[in-house]
Amino acid sequence: MIEPVVFLPGMMCDARLYEPQIRAFSATHPVMVAPITHGQRIEEIASAILPLLPAKFALAGLSMGGIVAMEILRRAPERVTRIALMDTNCLAETPQVAANREPQIVKVKSGKLIEVMRDELKPTYLAPGPRRPAVLQTVMDMAHTLGPEVFIHQSRALQRRRDQQSTLRKIRQPALVLCGAHDALCPVKRHTFMAELIPHARLVVLDNAGHLPTLETPDETNDALWEWLHQPYVLR
Repeated sequence: MIEPVVFLPGMMCDARLYEPQIRAFSATHPVMVAPITHGQRIEEIASAILPLLPAKFALAGLSMGGIVAMEILRRAPERVTRIALMDTNCLAETPQVAANREPQIVKVKSGKLIEVMRDELKPTYLAPGPRRPAVLQTVMDMAHTLGPEVFIHQSRALQRRRDQQSTLRKIRQPALVLCGAHDALCPVKRHTFMAELIPHARLVVLDNAGHLPTLETPDETNDALWEWLHQPYVLR
């Protein structure tokens, strides 16, 4: 059976985050990128997305998209055939990070969205190399398209998100946990922890990627996703 593949983008990102994956997999799989822009809580965003999705689907999320993916899996595990969590975080927001979002929201309300995005996605979150300027520009373009209101709503949703460790422990589907070695926002040790919570999860760390491996190292990311899509359902 060929499963539809649903990609969930990160904060202030749209389908452009997955352009290399859409090109790679659309020849063999139905591919969908669902927006995570409707709602001010992760639960609301998941509720808005679920009615739009196929009856059963493979689910992949990056960063905030991974957080929403875990909530979808918590609510409808029978619909998710396999799960890929990339450069994300299964823990609730810490009080310090939640507090740090408040001045960002104030700046965005005053018309400084791009300035905040440049500060939020510092170049240190991405791997060094020739792709970095183009990836940063794509991020800025996506943020400009989505606008200040989406930034504020997504920030509120991240502040209030729940801990999903128990969700990960219950996963029985084929699972991929993937991250870039240079990701300072969601570091490797966090992904090692997540992979240890999930029975039979496969952990992939990409040496030449940071927080956005789908754009930074698309070929390596696609190889890992291809292997994930062809894992057998029955886990030994």
